[in-house]
Amino acid sequence: MEMQLPPSPVVRQDSSEPVLGGDPLVRETAGMDVVPVVLEGEHVRLEPLSLERHFAALCEVGLDAELWRWTSAQVRSAEDLKRYLQTALAEQEQGTALPFATVVRSLDRAVGSTRFGSIERGQRRVEIGWTWIGTPWQRTAVNTEAKLLMLTHAFEHWGCRRVELKTDALNQRSCAAIRRIGGQEEGTLRKHLVTEAGRVRDTVYFSLLDDEWPAARSRLEERLAAGAGSRTGARPPG
Repeated sequence: MEMQLPPSPVVRQDSSEPVLGGDPLVRETAGMDVVPVVLEGEHVRLEPLSLERHFAALCEVGLDAELWRWTSAQVRSAEDLKRYLQTALAEQEQGTALPFATVVRSLDRAVGSTRFGSIERGQRRVEIGWTWIGTPWQRTAVNTEAKLLMLTHAFEHWGCRRVELKTDALNQRSCAAIRRIGGQEEGTLRKHLVTEAGRVRDTVYFSLLDDEWPAARSRLEERLAAGAGSRTGARPPG
């Protein structure tokens, strides 16, 4: 279920703007309305990220160093996490990202974050990533359903041709999780980036294409129906 929110003051898309002649780029981008939206399933609600609404809850679960072991960011303190989230919101203002707080519906609390990034409206291409979930909610339905909601939005609402996912080449758990949702490994970019901790990282790229989506959606729905990781009511430690 999707509940449309008003566009942000910076990222605007006026649906009344005319579509000009036969320009294929104009036609392609006309329907890709990249605006804050609530994506809601049975277990999870993805809410547009807000420091005011979500920061305190995210701090409670997001300062575990293990959550950031394989990321390019280095988050060790509340100030680090705030800076990380502010970067996501700045990219939203630039029109290149759409960040969410991951909310467990049964608890009505944020337990992590994820986002659409590297948004290319003209190419109908987007990346899903920057995902982290508090340890008590890992290996539950939370991430599976969140990915289902985001992929459905990308392919069926935005009409994307391609969704990209990437991860640290050393993060075998993440690689396996991406393969399980149907991501096809495309290759490794060696010495792709330097993390904030100073480590030179190789990055593995995956993709999922529009013509692969129906089968991938069926697999995700079957996993949820089978109760894979259905426990979502965990409580944070402490």
